[in-house]
Amino acid sequence: MNTCILNARNLSKVVPSAEGDLTILHSLSLDLSAGDSLAIVGSSGSGKSTLLGLLAGLDRPSSGEVMLAGHALEQLDEDQRARVRAEHVGFVFQSFQLLDSLNALENVMLPLELDGRLDARRRADELLQRVGLEHRLQHYPRQLSGGEQQRVAIARAFAAEPDVLFADEPTGNLDTQTGERISDLLFALNQERGATLVLVTHDQRLAHRCRRQIRLEAGHLVTRDEP
Repeated sequence: MNTCILNARNLSKVVPSAEGDLTILHSLSLDLSAGDSLAIVGSSGSGKSTLLGLLAGLDRPSSGEVMLAGHALEQLDEDQRARVRAEHVGFVFQSFQLLDSLNALENVMLPLELDGRLDARRRADELLQRVGLEHRLQHYPRQLSGGEQQRVAIARAFAAEPDVLFADEPTGNLDTQTGERISDLLFALNQERGATLVLVTHDQRLAHRCRRQIRLEAGHLVTRDEP
């Protein structure tokens, strides 16, 4: 039996608004095993990114609980949750979020250096070769295409060998052909490294490549597509 790496129980998120409390996410539960892949789909404003942030420990739920790699996130303070993320989680965002002042190699090295890894340069070099950017190591984000920047972001996300990779619209800013290449790379690394993959996406082709899929509408879980 596969190990459960991510468990959510009765997650809800409520925020204040001028009209009163607004429920962004209604009581939602799910379990993910090591090496699994999940697509979270739904229209804009359905609560997808909110759910992703709660699962990753970037935000706290109004009620419910998240167990990530054996850690009950609601019982941890912010510093402790940051340590859990550093040890177990990787992120890929639609906007890439690379540091403009660092070249490709340095962007990938950064999280490894912050973690005290002595092999940061070698590890970053290996991953950039894996994503086909061995000729771009010294290039800065402004010198890279959108697809190349996203490949740097993916290499950075996998640098610390995360147990769970969260990706928020990873192909959203890319053309169709480049988006397909990025999708291929995400799933190849998912299979090779055994990392659990959790995607928020509007791209149905990307969603259908995941082993499991859930759809949100107005913060409610309305469908599950699971084996």
